[in-house]
Amino acid sequence: MLMMRMAYKENLVILPAASATLHGDDSKEMLPHFAEIGFCLIDTPKIEAATSIEEISGDTVSMGGTGELTVSQIITMMNHLPVDITFVDENDEVRYFSNPKDRFFTRSPAIIGRKVQNCHPSDSVDVVNKIVEAFKNRTKDDAKFWIRMKGKVIMINYYALRDKNGAYKGTIEVSQDITEIQQLEGEQRLLDWEG
Repeated sequence: MLMMRMAYKENLVILPAASATLHGDDSKEMLPHFAEIGFCLIDTPKIEAATSIEEISGDTVSMGGTGELTVSQIITMMNHLPVDITFVDENDEVRYFSNPKDRFFTRSPAIIGRKVQNCHPSDSVDVVNKIVEAFKNRTKDDAKFWIRMKGKVIMINYYALRDKNGAYKGTIEVSQDITEIQQLEGEQRLLDWEG
């Protein structure tokens, strides 16, 4: 019954509004964003891969005296870390998210450029605002949460990013599955791929 009501509303409200609003290639640009979330009542359509930045630029980036990496190397590293990373700039706009193989929270490229407050459920916006304001006015530099989700314990850390003068430059969210970490005991100082 719920699915029928949703389909009815989509056909009666959303599709006519979208038809009046979207033009040209808008729907073609939107389709890859839907693929990230998934399709409920239809088979996944064939979607053309978006051009990635590593195809556009192979320039070397200086890492502030600690080395140099190509854009492709940076992207590969960020996507292989066992964490979800999201960067929000000083204007509260989402600018980046990593794309690890085992993602905890659904992210779509549609969030890029969106206000971070519009990327969270309404019941958590007050907490988001409280964290961002504390980071901006320099009363806090981090916030930590952990939740149980799908049989895992997920640690969610927020860190204030500041330039060398201490000016607020944004927030980075780092989420990690800590289930196995919580179960560690003693030490393991030698390589043990069989254990």
